[in-house]
Amino acid sequence: MSNSILFEHFKLENTTLQNRAVMAPMTRSRADQNHVPTPIMAEYYEQRAGAGLIITEGTAPSPNGAGYPRIPGIYNQEQVEAWKPVTQGVHAKGGKIFIQLMHTGRVSHPLNLPNGAEVLAPSAIAPASTEMYTDQEGSKSIPAPREMTKGDITHAIEEYVQAAKYAIEAGFDGVELHGANGYLIEQFINPESNRRTDEYGGAIEGRSKFALEVAAKTANAIGPEKVGIRLSPGGAFNDINPFDGQDETFEFIATKLGELNLAYIHLVDHSAMGTPEVPRELKEKIRDAFGRTIIISGGYNRDTAEKDLNDGLGHLVAFGRPFISNPDLVDRMKKGTELKDPDFDTFYTPGEKGYTDYPTLDNE
Repeated sequence: MSNSILFEHFKLENTTLQNRAVMAPMTRSRADQNHVPTPIMAEYYEQRAGAGLIITEGTAPSPNGAGYPRIPGIYNQEQVEAWKPVTQGVHAKGGKIFIQLMHTGRVSHPLNLPNGAEVLAPSAIAPASTEMYTDQEGSKSIPAPREMTKGDITHAIEEYVQAAKYAIEAGFDGVELHGANGYLIEQFINPESNRRTDEYGGAIEGRSKFALEVAAKTANAIGPEKVGIRLSPGGAFNDINPFDGQDETFEFIATKLGELNLAYIHLVDHSAMGTPEVPRELKEKIRDAFGRTIIISGGYNRDTAEKDLNDGLGHLVAFGRPFISNPDLVDRMKKGTELKDPDFDTFYTPGEKGYTDYPTLDNE
């Protein structure tokens, strides 16, 4: 069962991955109230070090970007120190791990933010139908964000850069910029959430400027071989929708990212979760425009992953929920073992239940 392209080694720039299976970033809300990683997070990621590459849950590069309760951050030294056992545990098991930098932008609520932080976005437009859970008061409507000034934009870019430096200090092999799912980078890209009339809005070049500046300056700080980015054409989450000129926009962005020599584009298609499918033609356009490593993601199993790898749609395949309930997912796929289903009720709850207590083949 194990002779297949999915289980081959892969050279991601200067990093050799033990297979082509990627653990997708998944919010699990197990950090503390101050967005500091907790010890059980080290156990969780170490259990899943059989992946060729782990991409962590979305991690705030800024106090302003910590929009959900109990998501981790990497914007201060306490958080850096708390991440070190995570990277050490994964590396001890032979794994590689990138941290995903996720600034939530307008997808936030003041109750979830540290003192002094505020909800910021390209334009003062709230996500109309998205609500935000808070530990203090349950689900809340999201308030309109404050429109970012030029100074805010410059500061946010520098926060990504500093977070990337902190990531390397914490022992990560690289960073993934979260440019998908309706968070800050995609809020700039999409004309529905970006109504700016300055150089960060308007035409494709303007709406892409923030994403490309974050990518360029982060790559300059830690090396382009240590920087990837996640994109989700079609949006579909957090009140981000498809828009006229979408294909041209993402093809333009992919071309520019390729010129920066980034490590990869992580291309996500959420149609397995009921959203509109990203057309294969657009995926191929992005792949060809970028000209470098592509991670494909979205409802894959072993068979569909093998097919799209062999067809050349991507070079690596990310698996999400199967990694939650199957810590040794790669071994299970190799052996053709039936996969366990996850407990949806414990996706975002504190503690070990539904987090570190799923069995492996060795201890079932």
